[in-house]
Amino acid sequence: MKLALIGFGVVGQGLAEILRDKADDLHQSYDFAPQIVAVVTQRRGSLYCLDGLRIDDLLSAMTKGHLDHYPDAAGLIRDWDALRIIRESNADVMVESTHSNFETAQPALDYCRAAFDSGKHVVLANKGPVALAYSELVTLADSAGKKLFFEATVMAGTPSIRLAMDALSGCQITEARGILNGTTNYILMQMENGMPYGEALAQAQSLGYAEADPAGDVDGWDAAGKALILANAVFGTPLTLSQMTVKGISNLTQADIETARHAGERWKLIAHVTPEGGSVQPTRLPVTDPLANVSGANNAITYKTDLLGRVTLIGAGAGRLPTGFGLLSDLLNIHRLA
Repeated sequence: MKLALIGFGVVGQGLAEILRDKADDLHQSYDFAPQIVAVVTQRRGSLYCLDGLRIDDLLSAMTKGHLDHYPDAAGLIRDWDALRIIRESNADVMVESTHSNFETAQPALDYCRAAFDSGKHVVLANKGPVALAYSELVTLADSAGKKLFFEATVMAGTPSIRLAMDALSGCQITEARGILNGTTNYILMQMENGMPYGEALAQAQSLGYAEADPAGDVDGWDAAGKALILANAVFGTPLTLSQMTVKGISNLTQADIETARHAGERWKLIAHVTPEGGSVQPTRLPVTDPLANVSGANNAITYKTDLLGRVTLIGAGAGRLPTGFGLLSDLLNIHRLA
């Protein structure tokens, strides 16, 4: 399986590390021997080589700041843009992990269209295309006879999508309710321990959980994008952001936290999705609820089903290797179905 990686930041490099470090196990256990043939970044260059790129040299070049530091080799092409690599490379799969755009899903949406048009499977960590154009992508994949997978878009490598769409096949899922943003969960846990909101946010930023501009996390938009994916993929509901109630945690006070504590409850930022719609907002949960006990920067989701009742999955929702694993799991799925 030949891979074109569109985006080579934390997530793309995480996947590359996994492919390097687990190469023997992947080959012996799954007869799976993927090869990176192309890498595209927004500002650090691009590379394409018909015969494959060396992962150690890719990672070393990125450590030095630019893919120009990748050693010259026969057949190496340095200047193709993303669309040309997608259309003209010998890759079997486009792996897209650039920044998620919840306004237009671009340019990733055009990358997906070009990939299907040129006969490539699509694996996404980028949430934008799935959140805004899921039905179109499914139609394009079906028309091309190719696969569309996006496990890494919700809860990173923790298999929230596969649980709903595969493992729970045969059940009717009537509700999904989850903690889909680890940053806000970490902040709320610290506030419950007595830390003021501003200090908890600063600590989350120092630990790498929150960006310098944390609005996407603390105002609920990151969780809302994931709720859109669940609405579209799990329930077939073409939900949009404008149709959702989205509230963040920045207005919660220490008094709110204490009031909930005395009532035997905890505040969590909950994404709630049903076939009728969805919302993201701070919610008081009884401590007996599995979601109330999710700690640190972990994510969790509860699916309400007709046959099994409530099924809850808890695990990592972000990070270099967890999200890289989410991509790997989709690649292995394509390999098994080939």
